[in-house]
Amino acid sequence: MGKKKINIPDSLTQGLYLPKEECLEIPYKKEKLFIGLPKETSFQENRIALSPYSVKTLVNAGHRVVVEEGAGEDSSFYDLDYSEAGAEIASSREEVFKANVILKVAPPSLEEIDLSFPDQIIISPIHLPSLTEEYIYRLKEKRVTAMAMEYMKDQSGIFPFVRVMSGMAGILAMQTAAQLMMKTNNGRGVLLGGISGVSPAKVVILGAGVVAESATKVALGYGAEVRVFDNQIRKLMRLQNGLHNKLYTGTFNSPEMEKELCDADVVIGAIHSKTGRTPVLVSDKMVQNMKAGAVIIDVSIDQGGCFATSKLTSLNKPTFIKYDVIHYCVPNIVARIPQTSSKAISNILTPFFLDAGGTQGIEALLHSSPGFRNGVYMYKGCLTNMYLSQFFNVKYTDLNLLLASNL
Repeated sequence: MGKKKINIPDSLTQGLYLPKEECLEIPYKKEKLFIGLPKETSFQENRIALSPYSVKTLVNAGHRVVVEEGAGEDSSFYDLDYSEAGAEIASSREEVFKANVILKVAPPSLEEIDLSFPDQIIISPIHLPSLTEEYIYRLKEKRVTAMAMEYMKDQSGIFPFVRVMSGMAGILAMQTAAQLMMKTNNGRGVLLGGISGVSPAKVVILGAGVVAESATKVALGYGAEVRVFDNQIRKLMRLQNGLHNKLYTGTFNSPEMEKELCDADVVIGAIHSKTGRTPVLVSDKMVQNMKAGAVIIDVSIDQGGCFATSKLTSLNKPTFIKYDVIHYCVPNIVARIPQTSSKAISNILTPFFLDAGGTQGIEALLHSSPGFRNGVYMYKGCLTNMYLSQFFNVKYTDLNLLLASNL
């Protein structure tokens, strides 16, 4: 049988063989950022968020950077260095706060928040013990987007600021403890490493992360006797394997921890919380039972501290004594080495901004990068951090819902 012919109306085939317009992908416009670096005036902060070399990289990528006069001097980065790198040098803080993105290595003060404007992005650390309800409401009123460096993640899910700063903090913690144990600093007059025929100091480290690893290396280098406690056995195993040393380890809930605290010369608090306050691991009574002249270095103080007796101190007055125990609770301990730590912060921030410039700005990066987005605790005046919401009894709004509503 022959195939039946189907008649197709001409209206359906007209123009079928005519040339069509070429459909080309429309490239999006790259966003150029306007970044401001104010001079730090609180917490005896000596650091700056971008080095001159990073400023040069960003300026060459088309971004605009303004630096307040003298902002980098304590890190041995001078106005001439920034000017030659392509930055604008501003004579006043008001000029710097005209930038769309503000970078700080200390939390913004209330006076600085007053200089901000809606949709401005402020990236800085947050020191939980110093946060106030007024601070939160001022940010809300200004409808800014505030990001905490310590909550930002990289593509592998690691907290890069925490990791790098923690490595330096661990080293400084042990160096500081060695000094505080000297009699001239009200310590017990004990040498951290001891000598032949004399027992070395006993160091207890709470936590087995990056701070603990750095602190343990330094303590063992001195020749101290080290005990490390953490509830995550995987971390304890990693620490032992990485150091190739069979350390004495235990868990927080073990009776051995309290016993070791009583006999310790130095106790390092090295706990990090992913979202809010660190847990208090050492009670008031445990501190009372420690030896007179013992030293506590609470590296976790920027997230509230892991000792019940901890309270925020500063580089000007870094210690206090309670129950005859010396407490060192400086939240920005690495500000003592400002050039090294400034370069480290700069190396982490610069790729984020290059990524933002390669897309459609920081707003687009918040949509595309979950790790970068994780740093947001205030989005255009809406509090998006659950812990802060509960602590200050302020309405919480899910960041993902806010971003979805802006699409």
